[in-house]
Amino acid sequence: MNQSQHKKGHHQFLTRFSFAGFLITLGIVFGDIGTSPLYVMRAIMGTNSISEQLLFGAISCVFWTLTFQTTIKYVLITLNADNKGEGGTFALYTLVRRKAKWLMIPAIIGGSALLADGIITPPISVTSAVEGLQIRWPEIPVVPIVIVIITGLFIFQQFGTKIVGVAFGPIMMLWFSMLGGFGLWELVQYPSILKSLNPYYAYDLLVNYPQGFWMLGAVFLCTTGAEALYSDLGHCGRANIRVSWIFVKITLLLNYLGQGAWLTGHMGQTIGDKNPFYYIIPEWFLLPGIIIATLATVIASQAMISGSFTLISEAIRLNFWPKIDLDYPTDMKGQLYVPSLNWILYAGCIGVVLFFQESSKMEAAYGLAITLTMMATTFLLTYFLKKHKVPTPVIILFFLVFISIETSFFIANIVKFAHGGWVTFLISSLLVFIMWVWWKARKVKNKFTEFEKFDKYLPMLSDLCEDKTVPKFATNLVYLTSADKKNEIETKIVYSIFNKQPKRADVYWFIHVHLTDEPYTMQYSVDILVPQKVVRVEFRLGFRIEPRINVYLRKVIEEMVERDEVNVMSRYDSLKKYNIMGDFRFVVIDRIFNYDVEQSAWEKFIMRFYFLLKELGLSEEKAFGLDTSNVKVEKVPLTIPRPRNLSIKRVIEQPPHHS
Repeated sequence: MNQSQHKKGHHQFLTRFSFAGFLITLGIVFGDIGTSPLYVMRAIMGTNSISEQLLFGAISCVFWTLTFQTTIKYVLITLNADNKGEGGTFALYTLVRRKAKWLMIPAIIGGSALLADGIITPPISVTSAVEGLQIRWPEIPVVPIVIVIITGLFIFQQFGTKIVGVAFGPIMMLWFSMLGGFGLWELVQYPSILKSLNPYYAYDLLVNYPQGFWMLGAVFLCTTGAEALYSDLGHCGRANIRVSWIFVKITLLLNYLGQGAWLTGHMGQTIGDKNPFYYIIPEWFLLPGIIIATLATVIASQAMISGSFTLISEAIRLNFWPKIDLDYPTDMKGQLYVPSLNWILYAGCIGVVLFFQESSKMEAAYGLAITLTMMATTFLLTYFLKKHKVPTPVIILFFLVFISIETSFFIANIVKFAHGGWVTFLISSLLVFIMWVWWKARKVKNKFTEFEKFDKYLPMLSDLCEDKTVPKFATNLVYLTSADKKNEIETKIVYSIFNKQPKRADVYWFIHVHLTDEPYTMQYSVDILVPQKVVRVEFRLGFRIEPRINVYLRKVIEEMVERDEVNVMSRYDSLKKYNIMGDFRFVVIDRIFNYDVEQSAWEKFIMRFYFLLKELGLSEEKAFGLDTSNVKVEKVPLTIPRPRNLSIKRVIEQPPHHS
């Protein structure tokens, strides 16, 4: 496919709407925001006595939050910021990172907060659904049921979601139809609740109701899934998300209005532990409704888990995270499974369930960190608009409006800190620290990487090929090089070939892997530096492509052999007459920390922590998909400058005097 065809296909993917795409979008994108009616109204009402000011103000706040945050900011504006069809915090950062170096700070904070807050999504959603059973069976143990459901969900990840994924859309279609249908039934009986859509009621609640401003913390729960709309852009396309959101928003509003209509019959009362969501469902449909709600929350949790896997894979590409094992369980485009993250998320979810026990207590911890993600997106999006030459007054208006809204939500959510918000805040802080250290330490390492001109070593490599006095190391010797320029080579590779142990080979291969900002690029180029002896191959791989260098190199060699560009057959006298393929050997150079380097205590701490993380992650050879049976790993110290201000003096001893 040529470049114009690729761009055309990319444009059609984003802008084409279909009913199948509509169903898939319901199943993938709207799970989190779509299950919020399970707990939002209960969280806002809390222990407060229901009044018209509280009730109308609450629904008004929900409506205008969904309108400003979800519809205007994310659906209408943010979805335009796609990176070749991909969305999300890190995709947006990729688009603007060359505008200002400091933008990596909001990117790291946003990604970490999204990952941390996601740990509460499965527990609060599934628990809220299962608690509906207590209306009919008050003594039923909720926690064990929730743990079984969540455990099954995380165990299933390793098999991929392709099989059940086709069912997600119809189930969510049923869920949203149920939300809208039962909400409309209550609304018809108490139509006066429609007055709450007037923004005056939101203003009245926040300004005049006692402690009204702090209720924004609970109101914010209605839009916590908005970031997922953007993160899942690459799975569904812009048109499908926008059209689906019209249907989703209508059903959500009908349900919130329906719950409000039911609450109008309880003026002057407190709802206690009653969940208005279940009380607008007819008694005869309660059990099927709970089953559908539970399935919807499982789908919402699945979307969160898949989003977390994608987030970490992008963090690895941006050098924000150590290389870890990434599996591709199915041939479904872009589907990932990250074993280590899967079980970390699982442990976090179970910990949340056991710690809080009830969904009403989880509400207190939910939403604090996600406000940071939304604020980070606002900063990044401001630079995106600037990059695309949007008029400056429009950019300033956008920034001031949304940073004001999100700062208000953040301040209102601060009260949650002592009631469980510290959990996600602590996890976010730890993730931010890991990402920053990994990014910073790699900058330090790169500073010590020395490159030399390749040209002056080509005659030496050619001579070494022919030197029979040196034992042959391999027929084909392969090095991974980080040199972006074709005429450069790392000093450490030169040292490995000529100094550490002279390595004679018939053909030297130097492989450079360039990860592109585009998701699905698969290209390579070849430079024959010395005919039949020295070859440089550069792979250009998209950030969603599995880097199986062993497989890709084999394909490159097949094509080069067909063109008579290289001879990779065995050169041993006893084997070459049988036309046997020569052996391949990879050398991976692993740099280790030098403790005698002159650095501050802080820098030494960063480097020690970096190498600890590196030990926990994948080795270089596994990360690039090399055949580990043919890999030699050489450890060399970081190239460092000579120690400064070093004063050491030689003392020459006098020979003993004999009388």
